[in-house]
Amino acid sequence: MARRRKHRTHLKGGVASNPGSAEGVPKSFVIKHGQVGSSLAQLVRDVRKVMEPNTASRLKERARNKLRDFLTMGPALGVSHLLAFTLTDVAPSMRIVRLSAGPTLSFRVERYSLMKDIINSSKHARSISTVEYLSPPLLVLASFPPPSPTTPPHLTLMMKTFQSMFPPLSPQTLSLSSARRVVLIHYNADRGTVDFRHYLITVKPYGVSKRIRRILEGASAKSSAHASSHATLDLGNEKDVADFLLRRKGEPGPSSDGYESAASTASSVGGDDADAISLADDYVGRNNKKGQKRAVKLDEVGPRMELRLIKIVEGVPGKEGGVLYHEFVKKSQAEIRAQKAEHAAREKLRKQRKEEQERNVQRKKAALEAKEKGKESTLGDQDEEDEEDVDGADEDEVMGSEAEERSDDGEEDGEREDDGAWDDDEMISEDEESAGESESESEDEAPRPPPKKLKTKSKR
Repeated sequence: MARRRKHRTHLKGGVASNPGSAEGVPKSFVIKHGQVGSSLAQLVRDVRKVMEPNTASRLKERARNKLRDFLTMGPALGVSHLLAFTLTDVAPSMRIVRLSAGPTLSFRVERYSLMKDIINSSKHARSISTVEYLSPPLLVLASFPPPSPTTPPHLTLMMKTFQSMFPPLSPQTLSLSSARRVVLIHYNADRGTVDFRHYLITVKPYGVSKRIRRILEGASAKSSAHASSHATLDLGNEKDVADFLLRRKGEPGPSSDGYESAASTASSVGGDDADAISLADDYVGRNNKKGQKRAVKLDEVGPRMELRLIKIVEGVPGKEGGVLYHEFVKKSQAEIRAQKAEHAAREKLRKQRKEEQERNVQRKKAALEAKEKGKESTLGDQDEEDEEDVDGADEDEVMGSEAEERSDDGEEDGEREDDGAWDDDEMISEDEESAGESESESEDEAPRPPPKKLKTKSKR
């Protein structure tokens, strides 16, 4: 089996080669947790496309992953926002968590449409390539009330939360060619919901009829399998090219009276004065040069969501604080004060436990260090004792060798003195004879071990 090769997942040069990864740019995790269906899982992937390039587009959740795993690892990886989708008994839910201290905004997804649904339902669907996702989208906040003392605080907080999810705009340093997508956040005051839309910016020639634009675009189309069928116009049923250029929309063909005027095709002109702009810089596309007049259009590519704000809580999931806003639960001032006191007591207890845990850790570390130092000291004393024993053993060996030499000399002298013939007349005393007899009797009385049996292998 071939060895799988690791693909490079980072860019060379760091921040200089990737301007979107500079410090201060918000980064996000878009995840799903719990049991969700295939449609909601596809919605998560579509929202990741919207948040590119400052999101983990290839993040894979596992069944054993918990929400606190992402809350713990997010700040270490520089992630500023967490978008968590889950499925409840009522409807799908989306939570926007500001890492690492909160707040947490909980939305109910009233309705949603996927990217493939938007593209399939559009008459003039445009396929979006990967080039458009190399730069972050432009954020447009519409119909939000301006911050004022009379404005509900939850609307202001919600608007600032959406605004902090995308990189801030800098008109002085923004490159026009990098503006490729738009994210629209529209507040519907009548329904109390927020509409989420994703558009692609397209630039078309201004003051040119649709049929002429088809000729221009067809001539510049790439020779691909999809574009080859539209690159060449079929004028086989027309008597003249004017039949195609000047005929009104919906008419079967020119009458015998002649051709319609160009003024009658005003409905097919690509853009009006409200859409026309002069390009401040070169833009992507054919003949989109600086200073030329072009019509700017927005093509929706999805996904589309209708969100309802349910609750705003201080802190992050697992470390929630006070409830700042709730759509359905309203509390009195006394209940709010009691809730704040309860959260303050809980936070104080949590800090005390954390401090106690840190003290226990320091105490265990100090005890471990003292134990290691004691082991080192005992090992040093044992080494010194071993050295002293070795020195004493060397001295004993020297003294023993000298004594052995002296004893050997004495034995040699004795042998020299006793050297001679055996004296047959030498007498043996009675005590020595009795001792000899007793020794011989004791040797005879000592039991002898039984003889061992020899093991023989039987042949079968």
